[in-house]
Amino acid sequence: MTTTDYAPRPGAAPVGRMLLAQTAFETRMLLRNGEQLLLTVVIPTVLLVLFSAVDIVAVEGPGKRVDFLAPGLLALAVMSTAFTGQAIATGFERRYGVLKRLGASPLPRWALLTAKTGCVLVTEALQVALLSVIALALGWSPQGNPLTVAALLVLGTAAFSGLGLLMAGTLRAEATLAAANLVFILLLLAGGVIVPLSKFPAAVQSVLELLPIAALSDGLRSVLQSGAGTPWADLGILAVWSALALAAAARFFRWE
Repeated sequence: MTTTDYAPRPGAAPVGRMLLAQTAFETRMLLRNGEQLLLTVVIPTVLLVLFSAVDIVAVEGPGKRVDFLAPGLLALAVMSTAFTGQAIATGFERRYGVLKRLGASPLPRWALLTAKTGCVLVTEALQVALLSVIALALGWSPQGNPLTVAALLVLGTAAFSGLGLLMAGTLRAEATLAAANLVFILLLLAGGVIVPLSKFPAAVQSVLELLPIAALSDGLRSVLQSGAGTPWADLGILAVWSALALAAAARFFRWE
């Protein structure tokens, strides 16, 4: 009897089919996780509505408060999903041996990491759609080229994904949980998301501008709020962070 006598035929499925199945599985797991949804959806939404309605912090640029806040909250949504959420989830998968077992399956390791990235992109698409609808309801008037916005979001996702995987693949799960949440709070406050970077001292501002969250929020704001052209400086910063973070994650990531 040969393998052709069995139905379905034994053996690994095509890589493309395994990749799609793993991406769908990762996405379902994320959407079923209440803590993850709180981080990736509820917090950016609440901040958008609250700071658009209440004059708590000073904003800059033309238009309404929501015109300044919406691009920053889109950047925060990318960071919360690609960095904080992915780092925590992957860190605990590594601790409990999930990654080790998946690494021994027919699914190639690069396909597993690609599936995680696909899950991040699907979640971000839902986040961007939700936040955009809410911002439009609050009176948001976006400007600029959608392709430029997409380029900023993709590079921001690559940078934060690399940083998240680097953290998850090198630190203990508990350390990843603490560090990822701490970085999220610090960058929320000092990354130009809600508080303009111009409010910080000049010496500090020059350093903060080099952070990926600052480059992403500034680039999105310059396009969506001011209708500027391609923010090459911000794209360049995000490209450098993406290359360094992804290379470091590929080099130092430990599966167990």
